[in-house]
Amino acid sequence: MHLFGAPSGAPPFLWRLCLLAGLLAGPATAADDVVLRAVAGSDYRAAREALIESIESEGLVVGTPLPFGEMLVRTAPDGAGSPFVAAEIVQFCSSGLAREMVGEAPEQLALCPLSVALYVLPGEAGKVFLAYRSPGAATPARVRAAELLQRVVDRAAGLAPLR
Repeated sequence: MHLFGAPSGAPPFLWRLCLLAGLLAGPATAADDVVLRAVAGSDYRAAREALIESIESEGLVVGTPLPFGEMLVRTAPDGAGSPFVAAEIVQFCSSGLAREMVGEAPEQLALCPLSVALYVLPGEAGKVFLAYRSPGAATPARVRAAELLQRVVDRAAGLAPLR
């Protein structure tokens, strides 16, 4: 058998080609599924209000926001602080969409609630970042969840500079 022998009867060159393609592709990163939107000409308070309004305009209820930046400050070793000026995760859920997702596959429960992070970085005054994890497009309900998240973030990004 050659160094890259061919199990299952596949030609050896095919296995070598697959190995080479995998090496050239490079490692996948956890951030590959994160959608990021920078909102210029706004501040944290205005972007937060715009995000909550955008969620509510979809007929949804905002859950208790997670004060992520404060948590980092509280748990930092030796007063290292937070890499954010401000950071929060806003959660929300559509019961109809959640029912659709778990109807397709019960494990999609892990995708609920949907969330959008908003944060400001030091040295970037006047710019707020909105980020969310894409639920992907593996099922029709995941596509609808991705569209919902995109609508919410797009609307918030449009409203924030107007406040």
